Amino acid sequence: MSDDWLDRVRALGTAGLSDALDRLGLPGAVPGIVPFDPAFTVCGRAFTGQYEPVDALGGTVGDYIDDVAPGEIVVLSNDGRLDCTVWGDILTAVAAARGIGGTVIEGVCRDVADSLAIGYPVFARGRSMRTGKDRVRLAGTGRPVRLGSVLVHPGDVIRGDADGVVVLAAEQARRVLDVAEAIEDAESRIRAAVADGERLDLARARMGYHALQTRPGAR
Repeated sequence: MSDDWLDRVRALGTAGLSDALDRLGLPGAVPGIVPFDPAFTVCGRAFTGQYEPVDALGGTVGDYIDDVAPGEIVVLSNDGRLDCTVWGDILTAVAAARGIGGTVIEGVCRDVADSLAIGYPVFARGRSMRTGKDRVRLAGTGRPVRLGSVLVHPGDVIRGDADGVVVLAAEQARRVLDVAEAIEDAESRIRAAVADGERLDLARARMGYHALQTRPGAR
């Protein structure tokens, strides 16, 4: 996917993209992972990392940040653990300085004030002060990881805003984008019609609003 295509994704909100996923019968909407600031947004290709519990062999939370390309979104799975973090102030500072596009965590983050202070977007299931050191270790990067029930491959498109996060599989992204833009166009025409004095129920019926997100043949 070229930067032009990413710009088209960026122009759409997660709500419209989620509607398009519904219409196509595709996974991708991730419930429960939200930004620390509603103004935070992310849009870019995924750089993935998987965490696992530390055992007798030890291990560290990992030094991978220098391998993340500018504009990529760091997607970390700590399997939804809420008792320890995998992201904090040092990673926030380095990521921001390197032009990384943001971080999405299946788990929690700490040092939230630093993220807010410099405007670096972090999306997570919550926040905690408790370190991941000696509790979890980085099992690997560049492998498929899960955000909830959604599988994320390296290079998949991540879009996040105040409503949450959606994942567009790389091979499906353009298809989803075309449908999302068509839905957005129909909704824009409904808003324009209402602004011109048409009844909302009539405008919705004329534009087929109630079926915009429904899979063809599902009813």
